[in-house]
Amino acid sequence: MSVINAPLVGGASASAQAAEAAASRGIIRTILRSPRGVCAVAFLLLVIIACALAAVIAPSGPIVQDLSAVNRGPSSHHLLGTDALGRDLLSRLLYGGRSSLVGVAEAVLALLVISVPLGVVAGYTGGAVDRVITRTADLVMSIPVIIILLAVLAMFGRSMSTAMVALGVLGAAGVTRVVRSAALAVREEAFIAAAEVMGQARRDIIFRHILPQCRGVIVVQTSLFAAIALGVQTGLTYLSLGPAPPAPTWGGMVGDAVTAFYTSPWQIVPPGAAIALTVVAFGVLGDVVRDAIADTHSAGASGRPPHRARRPAPAAAPAEALVHVEGMSVAFGSGADETTVVQGVTFTVGAGEAVGIVGESGSGKTVTVKALAGLLPRTAAVTAGSISFAGTELSAGGRRAYRRVRGHGIAIVTQEPMRALDPTFRVGKLLADLVRAVDRCSRGSARTRALELLGRVQILDPEDVAQRYPHQISGGMAQRVAIAMALAGRPKLLIADEPTTALDVTVQAEILDLLRGLQRETGMALVLVSHDLGVVAEICSRVCVMYAGEIVEVAHTEELFAQPFHPYTRALLNASPGGRSDTTALEVLPGGVPSPRGWPIGCHFADRCAFAVETCMAAPVPLRPVFDADRQARCVRAEELAAPVEAAT
Repeated sequence: MSVINAPLVGGASASAQAAEAAASRGIIRTILRSPRGVCAVAFLLLVIIACALAAVIAPSGPIVQDLSAVNRGPSSHHLLGTDALGRDLLSRLLYGGRSSLVGVAEAVLALLVISVPLGVVAGYTGGAVDRVITRTADLVMSIPVIIILLAVLAMFGRSMSTAMVALGVLGAAGVTRVVRSAALAVREEAFIAAAEVMGQARRDIIFRHILPQCRGVIVVQTSLFAAIALGVQTGLTYLSLGPAPPAPTWGGMVGDAVTAFYTSPWQIVPPGAAIALTVVAFGVLGDVVRDAIADTHSAGASGRPPHRARRPAPAAAPAEALVHVEGMSVAFGSGADETTVVQGVTFTVGAGEAVGIVGESGSGKTVTVKALAGLLPRTAAVTAGSISFAGTELSAGGRRAYRRVRGHGIAIVTQEPMRALDPTFRVGKLLADLVRAVDRCSRGSARTRALELLGRVQILDPEDVAQRYPHQISGGMAQRVAIAMALAGRPKLLIADEPTTALDVTVQAEILDLLRGLQRETGMALVLVSHDLGVVAEICSRVCVMYAGEIVEVAHTEELFAQPFHPYTRALLNASPGGRSDTTALEVLPGGVPSPRGWPIGCHFADRCAFAVETCMAAPVPLRPVFDADRQARCVRAEELAAPVEAAT
């Protein structure tokens, strides 16, 4: 097997591990970075603490009456006013919050005790166990909840605790199915199969591998159910189906306020606001957690604002440069857990130029272009260097700077076109909506341009394809649609991240011809990421070779193939059928790309290099010009290895 198609053994796997480790720690951190998340958490903590300390905070007992101050508004003696019996509303609100929050906790606990184990076991085990659990859940979901709660209250003497536990049991059916779906998806991951092959017990796989992956879904469902439980409990106490008066409850306070609404409308404000804000806080918390999970695990999520510390002033970009990346480093995680996966990357893309980025899997190619497009996952960030596009500094401008150039300035096509296509919309609708977003045109004009774009990417029957759903078209057709979507905003730069990897050889050639033709026709610049040197040779005029997070060589395509200056580039060419003109056997480069946590101090390629000397390992090796400003290599022996070229010139 050639080194070009070598399996992922180093950098990428370590990057994925770093990302997953950061994800497991990063959800809480992400919530606390969100203004909505901070407000929701702070409000819920304030309510919980205030209710827990009601005996200390409340100005009086919940049933103490002041008949001289009946139906009063807020005052210095009664901060939230009094009710029809002269009872302090703040005191009743705090004491009533105790029973309300305890009831929510009881319902949530019952929900989790039942739904989490059953959902995880059903998703992982499958078979008869899965069928029994899911059918039982379906049966429970068909039972009218309110009727069961009324029956429970009647049977157990209006015990709100019993009713809340019953609500949790009934609600567990729906959550069980959600958790099962999450566990079912995790079960198909390769690391689960590896754990099974290694002989790990099912119990360990469930608790150490499956359950942690479902934590986000569980948190979201828990927060949303807590809001529902509070609403249900409030409704029951409002109907006087809970604790008997004068016991304070939020629902009971609302009921009393409704009775006295025409004489003292203020009374409904304190309990109504407390109920509404608490329900909203639970809902917002669930929403923020969902967004945090999506940002943590989605490669297409908008990256967090880059670190501004440790970043020097941006270097001036060459006048002819459309894109200039200077000394860029990217890391996953933060603090002691930060892992750098791309280090000191510098390259330039001119207007209308096609530049290829090549290297083994795990070299950092995809991370580099995602940083260029501002599409890093939330667990990663640009930690050093600068990125400029058309004279605008993007890395220091954060998300707003990237939003201003995406679509019109920068577009991207990935190796998984189906990720760009919503399966619930027809192809034409997807494309037309995108056109309307970037062009601000009418529906008719958007549809006309959508058909024009489909024709432009060499789809023979645009009308027919526009009426199809993504699952009704082939992989090659889906890639053409993804390219059409990228072209909707007439971008100046198109990033193609291994756009032909998932396609068969014939379709690969068609997509490459399409990209080449579009690049020449529109004059847009192209950055092509590939592990196939042959593909890069056909399209690109200049090549950047990456290894272990660094660019190790930059050269014009013809010069690179004729005389590589870096030993790693030589190894890639010798392992590629398209990189050799003789018929000798292909060479295989031993070893693999080192993990980012195991990068050596000196040359990252030294351990696999046949030309390595002590100097290579003593200190970091810079990327520097060799004989010509257009030829750069990260090798201390570049001049020596390139001696034949020097003599010839």
